[in-house]
Amino acid sequence: MNTSFWSPGLEQLEPYTPGEQPSGKTLIKLNTNENPYPASPQALTLLAQRDFADALRRYPDPESCALRTAIAERYDLSDTQVFVGNGSDEVLALSFYSFFRRAEPLLFPDITYSFYPVYCQLFEIKSRCIPLLEDFSLDIEEFSGAAGGIIIPNPNAPTGRYLSLDRVEALLQLQPERVVIIDEAYIDFGGESATQLIDRYPNLLVIHTLSKSYALAGLRLGFAMGQEHLIEGLLRAKNSFNSYPIDAIAQEVATAAIRDRTWHADNCGKVAATRRRTEKALLELGFDTIPSTANFILAKPPAPGAEALYHALRERGILVRYFNKPRISDYLRISIGTDDDMDQLIRNCKEILASQS
Repeated sequence: MNTSFWSPGLEQLEPYTPGEQPSGKTLIKLNTNENPYPASPQALTLLAQRDFADALRRYPDPESCALRTAIAERYDLSDTQVFVGNGSDEVLALSFYSFFRRAEPLLFPDITYSFYPVYCQLFEIKSRCIPLLEDFSLDIEEFSGAAGGIIIPNPNAPTGRYLSLDRVEALLQLQPERVVIIDEAYIDFGGESATQLIDRYPNLLVIHTLSKSYALAGLRLGFAMGQEHLIEGLLRAKNSFNSYPIDAIAQEVATAAIRDRTWHADNCGKVAATRRRTEKALLELGFDTIPSTANFILAKPPAPGAEALYHALRERGILVRYFNKPRISDYLRISIGTDDDMDQLIRNCKEILASQS
């Protein structure tokens, strides 16, 4: 490949590898933490009935005012404490650029969302990984000392472990002069959101996505919440890159989804109930599982092991996620599907394991 026209450093980038998105074949897809159920009926009705012809020919609201208002009302914040972006990955990228380009290293767990080191490489941000404990829990005290900032997913990905709100608060107090991002992509499936701490901590930024609990992964929308000075920093970065990141249709559909609180609570409850039932079934098959409050389970299968089971399941039309990485190469990350999806997963795992015994 001729890379002579590339800017210096581009060839050294190691891009994020997303989960497989197959086409043309019917599969049980439990590899990318998508919601197994349709999005809010209010959002789907709006999408089906609204005439977007006029909206499509005009630029969208660059400030996404109606959507920010809906989010602010949902979390008891003001509009000026909310920022929206084209997926939480864009919100994260703008946050890394806005807050973490410092002399000291950014701190994050050694087992975490694999986009974090990609952003560090892209924006030339120094970083330092903090090893999780043997049970994959977080040692808060290790995040003290010189730091350009902190970012953790809560619940963590891909482990699913949840950090209680009092421990999040302790983390904020360790680095009062640096931004601490709590990436809450999976918080709606269990645990308390750190949004209730925003008014007390000027260094706290909480990031959410509509891809998981709102079943809108195809819409590409995420948002950040924090005190006004942090949101203003994100707006400055966004408006220097792309003033119109959220299209008009996405703004209206997302606003309807955010306002449909009853559906959202019911959806999250169904997924959490299936997760608990699946974890019990996996344990009965001899798996070791990490306690999860997300819409997935990190599970260590018995012989023939994670990689072999991953390939065997794939041959049977069931996709799960295998990470060939230190400390988690013996595990599979299994997204929570419908009850029928998970019944088929358990049945196939039982057959595969029995054939290997």
